[in-house]
Amino acid sequence: MKSFSELTERDLLALAISSEEEDGRTYADFAHDLHDEYPSSAHVFADMAAEENEHRRRLIDMFVERFGPHIPLVRRQDVRGWVQRRPVWQVRAMGIEAVRRHVRQMEQESGRFYQQAATRTSDAAVRKLLGDLAEAEAEHERTAGTIEQNRLPGEARIAEDEGAQRKFVLQVIQPGLVGLMDGSVSTLAPVFAAAFATHNSWNAFLVGLAASLGAGISMGFAEALADDGKLSGRGTPWLRGLVCGLMTIAGGIGHTLPYIIPDFWTATGVAAVVVVVELLTIAWIQWKYMDTPPVSAVAKVMLGGALVLATGIAIGSS
Repeated sequence: MKSFSELTERDLLALAISSEEEDGRTYADFAHDLHDEYPSSAHVFADMAAEENEHRRRLIDMFVERFGPHIPLVRRQDVRGWVQRRPVWQVRAMGIEAVRRHVRQMEQESGRFYQQAATRTSDAAVRKLLGDLAEAEAEHERTAGTIEQNRLPGEARIAEDEGAQRKFVLQVIQPGLVGLMDGSVSTLAPVFAAAFATHNSWNAFLVGLAASLGAGISMGFAEALADDGKLSGRGTPWLRGLVCGLMTIAGGIGHTLPYIIPDFWTATGVAAVVVVVELLTIAWIQWKYMDTPPVSAVAKVMLGGALVLATGIAIGSS
């Protein structure tokens, strides 16, 4: 890899051309991938791709005029310290707002890089060229803002954000909540039954660990196999299954870990506090994402948890 200071003006123009081409293709990929779910944002990115292509053509004309028709291949990854981009598929998987942030960062990072590079060179021609490129990136950002205002008015953005929120609830929150409830509530009985039957912290810990892991695996497979997500819009089965399984394990492990404490009564007291925190967390999620009234959510969760806990203690003490 070359350092930025080792690049000639010819290399810098070639690098700018390849960067503009890569950014334009990135915007076009976003536009294609988002077309069905977020049509307004897709139009924004399509217009930005067209702008990048226009800038690339202008840079090519400048290069040909100064250095001839052959443009060497100089890419970001060939230059030490150049801004590296995340893959399109990785950003897309993080949701529409992550895509918007990534697009803004693309222009901002490129502009900052050109500005910083200009201060590190003493060659007047190179310094001027870097300044021109920094101004071009700033112009890209301003153009992007104008396009977004025209293509994505407030009503369209609100509608897209609400759609993204619903998708997040269906694909992540719902399976996660199901897993957390199952792990937190269903493992209470075996953990506390084992604890009060043996009065041995380690035995209770082993039972809780086995119950949590077993429930997590079972719930993960059940969620993944229950719905392929094509008709319901609930997303890929493996993602829902993974979220549900991990949250089930987390819910059971929470009140199991205190039994690492050797003293039985101390461990049981800490576990009881953890149970209350788990149940309140479940009630908060129901209120936050499921529009359940807070008092109703707390009452239902606490009642169910108390019944299961009492059942485990009663069986273990008999």
